[in-house]
Amino acid sequence: MPHAGPRGARGASRGPGARPFAAVDLGASSGRVMLASVGEGALSLREVHRFPNEPVRVGGTLYWDILGLYRGVLAGLRAAGRETGGRLAGVGIDSWAVDYGLLDASGALLGNPVHYRDGRTEGMAERVARRLPPAELYAATGIQHLPFNTVYQLAAERDGPRLAAARRLLLIPDLIAYWLTGEAGTELTNASTTQLIDPRTGDWSARVAEAAGVDLGLFAPLRRPGDPAGTLLPEVLAETGLTGPVPVTAVGSHDTASAVAGVPAQGDRFAYIATGTWSLAGVELPAPVLGEDSRRANFTNELGVDGTVRYLRNIMGLWLLQECLRHWAAAGTPYELGPLLAEAARAPALRSVVDAGDPGFIAPGGMPDRIAAACRRTGQPEPRDAAETVRCVLDSLALAHRAAVADARRLSGRAVDVVHIVGGGAHNELLCQLTADACGLPVVAGPAEAAALGNVMVQAGAAGAVPGGLAHARGLLRATQPLRHHEPSGDTAVWERAAARLTGGED
Repeated sequence: MPHAGPRGARGASRGPGARPFAAVDLGASSGRVMLASVGEGALSLREVHRFPNEPVRVGGTLYWDILGLYRGVLAGLRAAGRETGGRLAGVGIDSWAVDYGLLDASGALLGNPVHYRDGRTEGMAERVARRLPPAELYAATGIQHLPFNTVYQLAAERDGPRLAAARRLLLIPDLIAYWLTGEAGTELTNASTTQLIDPRTGDWSARVAEAAGVDLGLFAPLRRPGDPAGTLLPEVLAETGLTGPVPVTAVGSHDTASAVAGVPAQGDRFAYIATGTWSLAGVELPAPVLGEDSRRANFTNELGVDGTVRYLRNIMGLWLLQECLRHWAAAGTPYELGPLLAEAARAPALRSVVDAGDPGFIAPGGMPDRIAAACRRTGQPEPRDAAETVRCVLDSLALAHRAAVADARRLSGRAVDVVHIVGGGAHNELLCQLTADACGLPVVAGPAEAAALGNVMVQAGAAGAVPGGLAHARGLLRATQPLRHHEPSGDTAVWERAAARLTGGED
Protein backbone atom coordinates (compact mmCIF):
# COMPACT_ATOMS: atom_id res chain seq x y z
CA MET A 1 0.00 0.00 0.00
CA PRO A 2 1.20 3.56 -0.66
CA HIS A 3 2.31 5.86 2.13
CA ALA A 4 3.79 9.32 2.16
CA GLY A 5 7.52 9.84 2.53
CA PRO A 6 9.10 11.65 5.45
CA ARG A 7 9.11 14.99 3.66
CA GLY A 8 6.45 16.45 1.46
CA ALA A 9 7.06 20.19 1.63
CA ARG A 10 7.41 21.55 -1.84
CA GLY A 11 7.38 25.14 -0.70
CA ALA A 12 9.64 24.96 2.38
CA SER A 13 12.50 26.13 0.27
CA ARG A 14 12.93 29.87 -0.06
CA GLY A 15 16.00 30.17 2.07
CA PRO A 16 18.33 33.14 2.25
CA GLY A 17 20.44 33.47 -0.86
CA ALA A 18 18.10 31.36 -3.01
CA ARG A 19 18.24 32.27 -6.70
CA PRO A 20 15.54 32.07 -9.42
CA PHE A 21 15.99 29.74 -12.41
CA ALA A 22 13.56 29.06 -15.26
CA ALA A 23 13.17 25.56 -16.70
CA VAL A 24 11.63 25.33 -20.16
CA ASP A 25 10.20 21.80 -20.41
CA LEU A 26 8.66 20.85 -23.76
CA GLY A 27 6.64 17.65 -23.91
CA ALA A 28 4.90 15.88 -26.74
CA SER A 29 1.46 17.25 -25.79
CA SER A 30 2.26 20.48 -23.94
CA GLY A 31 5.05 22.80 -22.94
CA ARG A 32 5.54 24.75 -19.77
CA VAL A 33 7.90 27.12 -18.07
CA MET A 34 8.68 26.33 -14.43
CA LEU A 35 10.17 28.79 -11.98
CA ALA A 36 12.50 27.45 -9.32
CA SER A 37 14.08 29.08 -6.30
CA VAL A 38 17.33 27.29 -5.45
CA GLY A 39 19.96 27.65 -2.77
CA GLU A 40 21.94 25.51 -0.36
CA GLY A 41 19.30 23.36 1.35
CA ALA A 42 16.49 25.20 -0.44
CA LEU A 43 14.40 24.24 -3.46
CA SER A 44 10.93 25.24 -4.60
CA LEU A 45 9.33 24.84 -8.00
CA ARG A 46 6.09 25.94 -9.58
CA GLU A 47 4.57 26.26 -13.00
CA VAL A 48 4.18 29.83 -14.26
CA HIS A 49 2.96 29.13 -17.79
CA ARG A 50 1.66 26.12 -19.73
CA PHE A 51 0.84 26.02 -23.42
CA PRO A 52 -0.40 23.33 -25.84
CA ASN A 53 1.83 21.43 -28.23
CA GLU A 54 -0.52 20.50 -31.06
CA PRO A 55 0.98 18.92 -34.20
CA VAL A 56 -0.39 19.96 -37.58
CA ARG A 57 -0.86 17.70 -40.64
CA VAL A 58 -0.31 19.46 -43.97
CA GLY A 59 -0.08 17.78 -47.36
CA GLY A 60 0.06 14.36 -45.74
CA THR A 61 2.99 15.21 -43.44
CA LEU A 62 2.75 15.65 -39.65
CA TYR A 63 4.65 18.70 -38.37
CA TRP A 64 5.42 20.31 -35.02
CA ASP A 65 4.15 23.88 -34.63
CA ILE A 66 7.59 25.08 -33.57
CA LEU A 67 6.79 28.79 -33.82
CA GLY A 68 3.78 28.29 -31.57
CA LEU A 69 6.06 26.53 -29.08
CA TYR A 70 8.58 29.37 -29.21
CA ARG A 71 5.77 31.87 -28.61
CA GLY A 72 4.80 29.84 -25.54
CA VAL A 73 8.40 29.86 -24.30
CA LEU A 74 8.57 33.65 -24.57
CA ALA A 75 5.24 33.99 -22.74
CA GLY A 76 6.54 31.68 -20.02
CA LEU A 77 9.75 33.65 -19.56
CA ARG A 78 7.66 36.82 -19.39
CA ALA A 79 5.53 35.23 -16.65
CA ALA A 80 8.65 34.12 -14.78
CA GLY A 81 10.01 37.67 -14.97
CA ARG A 82 6.82 39.09 -13.48
CA GLU A 83 7.32 36.80 -10.48
CA THR A 84 10.94 37.84 -9.93
CA GLY A 85 10.99 41.54 -10.76
CA GLY A 86 12.49 40.85 -14.16
CA ARG A 87 15.52 38.93 -12.93
CA LEU A 88 16.51 35.33 -13.60
CA ALA A 89 19.73 33.58 -12.64
CA GLY A 90 19.43 31.32 -15.67
CA VAL A 91 17.36 29.45 -18.23
CA GLY A 92 17.59 25.80 -19.33
CA ILE A 93 15.66 23.98 -22.06
CA ASP A 94 14.70 20.32 -22.38
CA SER A 95 12.36 18.56 -24.79
CA TRP A 96 11.56 15.26 -26.46
CA ALA A 97 14.31 13.64 -28.52
CA VAL A 98 15.19 12.77 -32.16
CA ASP A 99 13.41 15.63 -34.00
CA TYR A 100 15.17 18.63 -35.49
CA GLY A 101 14.95 21.84 -37.49
CA LEU A 102 17.02 22.63 -40.57
CA LEU A 103 18.45 26.12 -41.11
CA ASP A 104 19.76 27.71 -44.29
CA ALA A 105 22.99 29.70 -44.62
CA SER A 106 21.32 32.82 -43.18
CA GLY A 107 20.05 30.94 -40.12
CA ALA A 108 16.43 30.88 -41.31
CA LEU A 109 14.31 27.82 -40.58
CA LEU A 110 13.61 25.64 -43.63
CA GLY A 111 10.05 24.65 -42.76
CA ASN A 112 8.52 23.28 -39.60
CA PRO A 113 10.22 20.24 -38.03
CA VAL A 114 8.59 16.95 -38.99
CA HIS A 115 6.98 14.97 -36.15
CA TYR A 116 8.62 11.66 -35.26
CA ARG A 117 5.22 9.94 -35.59
CA ASP A 118 5.05 10.89 -39.27
CA GLY A 119 5.23 7.94 -41.64
CA ARG A 120 8.19 9.20 -43.72
CA THR A 121 10.68 6.85 -42.03
CA GLU A 122 8.91 3.70 -43.21
CA GLY A 123 11.50 1.46 -44.84
CA MET A 124 14.44 3.67 -43.83
CA ALA A 125 15.83 1.22 -41.26
CA GLU A 126 16.11 -1.39 -43.99
CA ARG A 127 17.86 1.10 -46.28
CA VAL A 128 20.46 1.94 -43.62
CA ALA A 129 20.87 -1.75 -42.73
CA ARG A 130 22.00 -2.52 -46.27
CA ARG A 131 25.09 -0.40 -45.65
CA LEU A 132 25.48 -0.99 -41.90
CA PRO A 133 23.95 -4.18 -40.43
CA PRO A 134 21.88 -3.63 -37.24
CA ALA A 135 24.38 -5.49 -35.04
CA GLU A 136 27.21 -3.23 -36.23
CA LEU A 137 25.09 -0.10 -35.85
CA TYR A 138 24.24 -1.08 -32.26
CA ALA A 139 27.85 -1.93 -31.41
CA ALA A 140 28.86 1.52 -32.63
CA THR A 141 26.11 3.59 -30.97
CA GLY A 142 24.29 1.42 -28.40
CA ILE A 143 20.94 2.97 -29.37
CA GLN A 144 17.73 0.95 -29.35
CA HIS A 145 16.11 0.42 -32.73
CA LEU A 146 13.16 2.76 -33.13
CA PRO A 147 11.81 3.49 -36.59
CA PHE A 148 11.86 7.26 -36.00
CA ASN A 149 15.46 7.65 -34.78
CA THR A 150 17.14 10.74 -36.24
CA VAL A 151 19.43 8.67 -38.44
CA TYR A 152 16.35 7.25 -40.20
CA GLN A 153 14.68 10.65 -40.46
CA LEU A 154 17.80 11.98 -42.20
CA ALA A 155 17.80 8.96 -44.50
CA ALA A 156 14.21 9.86 -45.45
CA GLU A 157 15.31 13.43 -46.27
CA ARG A 158 18.50 12.44 -48.02
CA ASP A 159 17.42 13.40 -51.55
CA GLY A 160 14.98 16.13 -50.58
CA PRO A 161 15.19 19.89 -51.18
CA ARG A 162 15.23 20.88 -47.51
CA LEU A 163 18.34 18.87 -46.70
CA ALA A 164 20.03 20.07 -49.90
CA ALA A 165 19.50 23.69 -48.82
CA ALA A 166 20.39 23.12 -45.15
CA ARG A 167 23.61 24.39 -43.61
CA ARG A 168 22.77 23.65 -39.98
CA LEU A 169 20.72 21.01 -38.13
CA LEU A 170 19.56 21.77 -34.60
CA LEU A 171 17.68 19.36 -32.34
CA ILE A 172 14.51 20.86 -30.87
CA PRO A 173 15.88 22.24 -27.55
CA ASP A 174 19.01 23.52 -29.33
CA LEU A 175 16.80 25.28 -31.89
CA ILE A 176 14.86 27.07 -29.13
CA ALA A 177 18.16 28.00 -27.44
CA TYR A 178 19.48 29.34 -30.75
CA TRP A 179 16.48 31.61 -31.17
CA LEU A 180 16.88 32.84 -27.59
CA THR A 181 20.63 33.47 -27.74
CA GLY A 182 21.81 33.53 -31.35
CA GLU A 183 24.38 30.82 -30.49
CA ALA A 184 24.22 27.32 -31.95
CA GLY A 185 25.25 24.13 -30.16
CA THR A 186 24.32 20.45 -29.93
CA GLU A 187 23.74 19.20 -26.39
CA LEU A 188 25.20 15.74 -25.86
CA THR A 189 22.43 13.86 -24.01
CA ASN A 190 19.98 14.63 -26.81
CA ALA A 191 22.61 14.10 -29.52
CA SER A 192 23.09 10.57 -28.20
CA THR A 193 19.51 9.72 -29.24
CA THR A 194 20.27 10.49 -32.91
CA GLN A 195 22.01 7.09 -33.27
CA LEU A 196 25.10 8.96 -34.52
CA ILE A 197 27.08 9.23 -31.23
CA ASP A 198 29.59 6.70 -29.91
CA PRO A 199 28.65 6.40 -26.20
CA ARG A 200 32.18 5.28 -25.30
CA THR A 201 33.78 8.49 -26.58
CA GLY A 202 30.87 10.93 -26.29
CA ASP A 203 31.62 12.06 -29.84
CA TRP A 204 30.16 11.57 -33.31
CA SER A 205 30.64 8.22 -35.03
CA ALA A 206 32.09 9.06 -38.44
CA ARG A 207 31.64 5.44 -39.52
CA VAL A 208 27.91 5.43 -38.83
CA ALA A 209 27.43 8.85 -40.42
CA GLU A 210 29.23 7.76 -43.59
CA ALA A 211 27.24 4.55 -43.86
CA ALA A 212 23.96 6.41 -43.32
CA GLY A 213 24.88 9.24 -45.70
CA VAL A 214 24.73 11.87 -42.94
CA ASP A 215 26.88 15.02 -43.16
CA LEU A 216 28.18 15.61 -39.63
CA GLY A 217 29.11 19.14 -40.69
CA LEU A 218 25.41 20.01 -40.34
CA PHE A 219 25.67 19.69 -36.54
CA ALA A 220 26.81 22.56 -34.33
CA PRO A 221 29.62 21.88 -31.81
CA LEU A 222 28.76 19.52 -28.98
CA ARG A 223 27.89 20.86 -25.54
CA ARG A 224 27.63 18.95 -22.29
CA PRO A 225 25.18 19.52 -19.43
CA GLY A 226 26.41 22.51 -17.45
CA ASP A 227 28.15 24.18 -20.40
CA PRO A 228 27.21 27.79 -21.20
CA ALA A 229 24.83 28.16 -24.15
CA GLY A 230 24.85 31.96 -24.49
CA THR A 231 22.80 34.77 -23.01
CA LEU A 232 19.35 36.03 -23.92
CA LEU A 233 19.41 38.35 -26.93
CA PRO A 234 18.42 42.01 -26.45
CA GLU A 235 15.26 41.41 -28.52
CA VAL A 236 14.31 38.50 -26.21
CA LEU A 237 14.90 40.65 -23.13
CA ALA A 238 12.65 43.33 -24.63
CA GLU A 239 9.97 40.74 -25.50
CA THR A 240 9.97 39.15 -22.04
CA GLY A 241 10.66 42.17 -19.81
CA LEU A 242 13.69 40.47 -18.27
CA THR A 243 16.76 42.37 -17.14
CA GLY A 244 19.99 41.11 -18.67
CA PRO A 245 22.31 39.48 -18.74
CA VAL A 246 20.40 36.19 -18.39
CA PRO A 247 22.58 33.13 -19.06
CA VAL A 248 21.24 30.08 -20.87
CA THR A 249 22.85 26.83 -19.70
CA ALA A 250 22.96 23.53 -21.54
CA VAL A 251 21.10 21.06 -19.31
CA GLY A 252 20.21 17.43 -19.97
CA SER A 253 18.25 18.72 -22.95
CA HIS A 254 16.66 15.35 -23.68
CA ASP A 255 13.81 15.51 -21.18
CA THR A 256 14.55 11.96 -20.03
CA ALA A 257 18.14 12.96 -19.20
CA SER A 258 16.77 15.75 -17.03
CA ALA A 259 14.14 13.44 -15.53
CA VAL A 260 16.76 10.85 -14.54
CA ALA A 261 18.90 13.62 -13.05
CA GLY A 262 15.77 14.48 -11.05
CA VAL A 263 15.43 10.97 -9.57
CA PRO A 264 15.76 11.32 -5.76
CA ALA A 265 17.84 8.14 -5.44
CA GLN A 266 20.39 7.36 -2.77
CA GLY A 267 23.33 5.28 -3.94
CA ASP A 268 23.31 3.36 -7.23
CA ARG A 269 21.16 0.27 -6.49
CA PHE A 270 18.03 1.67 -8.10
CA ALA A 271 16.01 1.44 -11.29
CA TYR A 272 14.02 4.35 -12.64
CA ILE A 273 10.91 4.67 -14.76
CA ALA A 274 10.42 8.11 -16.27
CA THR A 275 6.74 8.17 -17.12
CA GLY A 276 4.77 10.34 -19.47
CA THR A 277 3.80 9.83 -23.09
CA TRP A 278 6.57 7.21 -23.00
CA SER A 279 7.83 5.06 -20.14
CA LEU A 280 11.63 4.99 -20.07
CA ALA A 281 12.69 2.19 -17.73
CA GLY A 282 16.23 1.21 -16.81
CA VAL A 283 19.27 1.81 -14.65
CA GLU A 284 22.03 4.40 -14.45
CA LEU A 285 25.50 3.14 -15.34
CA PRO A 286 29.07 4.46 -15.64
CA ALA A 287 29.60 2.84 -19.07
CA PRO A 288 27.47 1.52 -21.96
CA VAL A 289 26.39 -2.08 -22.51
CA LEU A 290 26.93 -2.85 -26.20
CA GLY A 291 26.67 -6.64 -26.53
CA GLU A 292 24.39 -8.56 -28.84
CA ASP A 293 22.16 -9.68 -25.94
CA SER A 294 21.54 -6.03 -25.14
CA ARG A 295 20.64 -5.25 -28.75
CA ARG A 296 18.24 -8.17 -28.98
CA ALA A 297 16.59 -7.01 -25.76
CA ASN A 298 16.10 -3.60 -27.44
CA PHE A 299 17.91 -1.62 -24.75
CA THR A 300 19.41 1.77 -25.43
CA ASN A 301 22.52 3.53 -24.08
CA GLU A 302 21.66 7.22 -23.95
CA LEU A 303 24.13 9.60 -22.36
CA GLY A 304 23.18 11.31 -19.12
CA VAL A 305 24.22 14.06 -16.74
CA ASP A 306 27.64 13.91 -15.07
CA GLY A 307 29.03 11.40 -17.55
CA THR A 308 26.45 8.71 -16.79
CA VAL A 309 24.75 6.31 -19.20
CA ARG A 310 20.98 5.90 -19.18
CA TYR A 311 20.62 2.21 -19.93
CA LEU A 312 16.92 1.84 -20.65
CA ARG A 313 14.12 0.52 -22.79
CA ASN A 314 11.46 2.72 -24.40
CA ILE A 315 7.92 1.55 -23.63
CA MET A 316 4.80 3.06 -25.18
CA GLY A 317 3.81 4.64 -21.85
CA LEU A 318 0.77 6.72 -20.97
CA TRP A 319 0.30 7.46 -24.67
CA LEU A 320 -1.98 4.43 -24.67
CA LEU A 321 -4.20 5.95 -21.98
CA GLN A 322 -4.02 9.46 -23.46
CA GLU A 323 -5.11 8.21 -26.85
CA CYS A 324 -8.00 6.23 -25.34
CA LEU A 325 -9.24 9.33 -23.51
CA ARG A 326 -8.91 11.42 -26.68
CA HIS A 327 -10.83 8.81 -28.70
CA TRP A 328 -13.68 8.62 -26.20
CA ALA A 329 -13.92 12.41 -25.95
CA ALA A 330 -14.05 12.75 -29.75
CA ALA A 331 -16.79 10.10 -29.82
CA GLY A 332 -18.88 12.18 -27.42
CA THR A 333 -18.13 10.30 -24.19
CA PRO A 334 -15.50 12.30 -22.30
CA TYR A 335 -14.31 10.74 -19.06
CA GLU A 336 -12.84 12.33 -15.96
CA LEU A 337 -9.58 10.55 -15.27
CA GLY A 338 -9.95 10.30 -11.48
CA PRO A 339 -13.28 8.44 -11.41
CA LEU A 340 -12.21 6.30 -14.38
CA LEU A 341 -9.03 5.21 -12.56
CA ALA A 342 -11.12 4.36 -9.49
CA GLU A 343 -13.34 2.15 -11.66
CA ALA A 344 -10.27 0.58 -13.25
CA ALA A 345 -8.91 -0.28 -9.80
CA ARG A 346 -12.08 -2.32 -9.19
CA ALA A 347 -11.94 -4.05 -12.60
CA PRO A 348 -10.62 -7.65 -12.81
CA ALA A 349 -6.83 -7.73 -12.52
CA LEU A 350 -4.80 -9.06 -15.46
CA ARG A 351 -7.93 -10.17 -17.33
CA SER A 352 -6.25 -9.09 -20.57
CA VAL A 353 -2.83 -7.59 -21.32
CA VAL A 354 -1.13 -6.27 -24.45
CA ASP A 355 2.49 -5.70 -25.44
CA ALA A 356 3.08 -2.06 -24.49
CA GLY A 357 6.16 -2.00 -26.72
CA ASP A 358 4.27 -3.01 -29.88
CA PRO A 359 5.07 -0.52 -32.70
CA GLY A 360 1.48 -0.95 -33.81
CA PHE A 361 0.49 1.45 -31.02
CA ILE A 362 2.78 4.30 -32.16
CA ALA A 363 0.39 6.07 -34.53
CA PRO A 364 -2.50 8.14 -33.16
CA GLY A 365 -6.17 7.24 -33.57
CA GLY A 366 -8.57 4.45 -32.62
CA MET A 367 -6.58 3.24 -29.62
CA PRO A 368 -9.41 1.37 -27.77
CA ASP A 369 -10.14 -0.63 -30.93
CA ARG A 370 -6.46 -1.42 -31.46
CA ILE A 371 -6.15 -2.61 -27.86
CA ALA A 372 -9.20 -4.84 -28.30
CA ALA A 373 -7.75 -6.24 -31.54
CA ALA A 374 -4.44 -7.00 -29.81
CA CYS A 375 -6.34 -8.91 -27.11
CA ARG A 376 -8.15 -10.95 -29.76
CA ARG A 377 -4.91 -11.83 -31.54
CA THR A 378 -3.50 -13.33 -28.34
CA GLY A 379 -6.69 -15.22 -27.48
CA GLN A 380 -7.67 -12.99 -24.55
CA PRO A 381 -11.05 -11.44 -23.84
CA GLU A 382 -11.64 -7.94 -25.13
CA PRO A 383 -12.24 -5.19 -22.55
CA ARG A 384 -15.97 -4.74 -22.08
CA ASP A 385 -16.00 -1.06 -21.19
CA ALA A 386 -13.76 1.97 -20.64
CA ALA A 387 -12.75 0.93 -17.11
CA GLU A 388 -11.61 -2.49 -18.32
CA THR A 389 -9.70 -0.87 -21.19
CA VAL A 390 -7.90 1.40 -18.75
CA ARG A 391 -7.16 -1.55 -16.45
CA CYS A 392 -5.76 -3.44 -19.44
CA VAL A 393 -3.52 -0.46 -20.27
CA LEU A 394 -2.21 -0.08 -16.72
CA ASP A 395 -1.71 -3.82 -16.17
CA SER A 396 0.14 -3.94 -19.50
CA LEU A 397 2.36 -0.99 -18.58
CA ALA A 398 3.20 -2.54 -15.21
CA LEU A 399 4.03 -5.79 -17.00
CA ALA A 400 6.31 -3.93 -19.41
CA HIS A 401 7.95 -2.08 -16.49
CA ARG A 402 8.57 -5.44 -14.82
CA ALA A 403 10.23 -6.88 -17.92
CA ALA A 404 12.39 -3.79 -18.48
CA VAL A 405 13.65 -3.65 -14.90
CA ALA A 406 14.39 -7.38 -14.88
CA ASP A 407 16.22 -7.20 -18.21
CA ALA A 408 18.19 -4.12 -17.15
CA ARG A 409 19.39 -5.93 -14.03
CA ARG A 410 20.31 -9.05 -15.96
CA LEU A 411 22.10 -7.36 -18.84
CA SER A 412 23.97 -4.72 -16.84
CA GLY A 413 24.75 -6.71 -13.69
CA ARG A 414 23.47 -3.77 -11.62
CA ALA A 415 21.71 -4.76 -8.38
CA VAL A 416 18.34 -3.05 -7.84
CA ASP A 417 16.73 -2.61 -4.44
CA VAL A 418 14.10 0.02 -5.30
CA VAL A 419 12.28 1.40 -8.34
CA HIS A 420 11.80 5.16 -8.68
CA ILE A 421 8.84 6.34 -10.76
CA VAL A 422 9.11 9.98 -11.81
CA GLY A 423 7.17 12.15 -14.23
CA GLY A 424 3.42 12.35 -14.78
CA GLY A 425 2.82 8.69 -13.95
CA ALA A 426 3.99 9.32 -10.38
CA HIS A 427 0.52 10.83 -9.78
CA ASN A 428 -1.16 7.61 -10.94
CA GLU A 429 -1.27 5.62 -7.72
CA LEU A 430 -2.81 2.57 -9.38
CA LEU A 431 0.01 2.38 -11.94
CA CYS A 432 2.64 2.84 -9.22
CA GLN A 433 1.14 0.09 -7.04
CA LEU A 434 0.76 -2.28 -9.99
CA THR A 435 4.42 -1.66 -10.89
CA ALA A 436 5.51 -2.48 -7.32
CA ASP A 437 3.43 -5.65 -7.41
CA ALA A 438 4.73 -6.68 -10.84
CA CYS A 439 8.40 -6.01 -10.05
CA GLY A 440 8.23 -7.40 -6.51
CA LEU A 441 10.16 -4.30 -5.40
CA PRO A 442 9.28 -1.17 -3.43
CA VAL A 443 8.39 1.81 -5.60
CA VAL A 444 9.13 5.42 -4.68
CA ALA A 445 6.81 7.70 -6.66
CA GLY A 446 7.85 11.28 -7.35
CA PRO A 447 8.70 13.89 -8.09
CA ALA A 448 6.20 14.30 -10.88
CA GLU A 449 8.20 17.31 -12.13
CA ALA A 450 11.48 15.39 -12.32
CA ALA A 451 12.43 16.74 -15.77
CA ALA A 452 12.05 20.37 -14.71
CA LEU A 453 13.85 19.68 -11.42
CA GLY A 454 16.73 17.91 -13.16
CA ASN A 455 16.92 20.82 -15.60
CA VAL A 456 17.12 23.28 -12.70
CA MET A 457 19.66 21.21 -10.77
CA VAL A 458 22.12 21.34 -13.69
CA GLN A 459 21.62 25.10 -14.03
CA ALA A 460 22.06 25.65 -10.31
CA GLY A 461 25.16 23.46 -10.24
CA ALA A 462 26.73 25.40 -13.10
CA ALA A 463 25.93 28.66 -11.30
CA GLY A 464 27.41 27.44 -8.01
CA ALA A 465 24.06 27.54 -6.22
CA VAL A 466 24.05 23.76 -5.59
CA PRO A 467 27.55 22.26 -5.31
CA GLY A 468 28.42 18.57 -5.35
CA GLY A 469 27.05 17.13 -8.60
CA LEU A 470 24.26 14.57 -8.92
CA ALA A 471 24.62 13.03 -5.46
CA HIS A 472 24.20 16.37 -3.70
CA ALA A 473 21.34 17.44 -6.00
CA ARG A 474 19.50 14.19 -5.35
CA GLY A 475 19.89 14.67 -1.61
CA LEU A 476 18.27 18.09 -1.96
CA LEU A 477 15.41 16.52 -3.93
CA ARG A 478 14.85 13.88 -1.22
CA ALA A 479 14.73 16.59 1.43
CA THR A 480 12.34 18.94 -0.34
CA GLN A 481 10.05 17.00 -2.71
CA PRO A 482 6.88 15.05 -1.88
CA LEU A 483 7.40 11.31 -2.36
CA ARG A 484 5.07 8.34 -1.94
CA HIS A 485 6.18 4.79 -1.15
CA HIS A 486 4.43 1.69 -2.52
CA GLU A 487 5.27 -1.73 -1.11
CA PRO A 488 4.77 -4.80 -3.30
CA SER A 489 1.87 -7.07 -2.46
CA GLY A 490 0.61 -10.34 -3.86
CA ASP A 491 2.36 -13.05 -5.83
CA THR A 492 4.66 -12.12 -8.71
CA ALA A 493 3.88 -15.49 -10.32
CA VAL A 494 0.56 -14.11 -11.59
CA TRP A 495 2.53 -11.54 -13.56
CA GLU A 496 4.74 -14.26 -15.02
CA ARG A 497 1.63 -16.07 -16.23
CA ALA A 498 0.23 -12.88 -17.71
CA ALA A 499 3.51 -12.24 -19.57
CA ALA A 500 3.39 -15.80 -20.96
CA ARG A 501 0.06 -15.03 -22.68
CA LEU A 502 1.79 -12.52 -24.92
CA THR A 503 4.31 -15.07 -26.15
CA GLY A 504 1.96 -18.05 -26.42
CA GLY A 505 3.33 -19.70 -23.31
CA GLU A 506 -0.04 -20.10 -21.62
CA ASP A 507 -3.49 -20.84 -22.94
